[in-house]
Amino acid sequence: MMNLRPLLAAATVLTLAACSTVQGPPPPPPPPAGAGGVATAEAFRAQDFSWSAVPGKGRINGRLTFRAGGVSYSCVGASVVLTPETPWTRRRLSILYGSPTSAAVPVEEVRARTPSAPSGDYSAFVRRTPCDSANSFNFQGLANGSWYVITVAKASVPSAPDVAIMRRVEVKGGRAVAVEM
Repeated sequence: MMNLRPLLAAATVLTLAACSTVQGPPPPPPPPAGAGGVATAEAFRAQDFSWSAVPGKGRINGRLTFRAGGVSYSCVGASVVLTPETPWTRRRLSILYGSPTSAAVPVEEVRARTPSAPSGDYSAFVRRTPCDSANSFNFQGLANGSWYVITVAKASVPSAPDVAIMRRVEVKGGRAVAVEM
């Protein structure tokens, strides 16, 4: 005679697993697959940015504190740009800044590295906010995911070059993230 207990136990576990609920909001979807089932970094694809257009509860509170060689820098009155991370933007920023995570590079160097080929129209997914009189800025209503914060900082002395500052920031769980650049 066959023992049915192991089969009944397995059926119960599978039934309970199928009925369980997920706590909290689902994570953002991965970027869509490109040719061959792999997200592509070479081609701009608007659908790779779709996760960033979903309103969220995330927030980035930032402040520019950058100093180099005893010179302080300011972003007062400048725009601070927020760009979603996709395979394409990660590759592009690696080319422009020499890093996919953070950099402070003279603006002229970034301009010299800018590809002459069309960059794709990702402006619909880019957010901008002003840098206030305290060198502070914030973005709100962000979906969970990785973002790039970018601004141009002016030196306190005229002889120092303007610096493009970039930082990768990860928003998780709809929380506020404090960022010093």
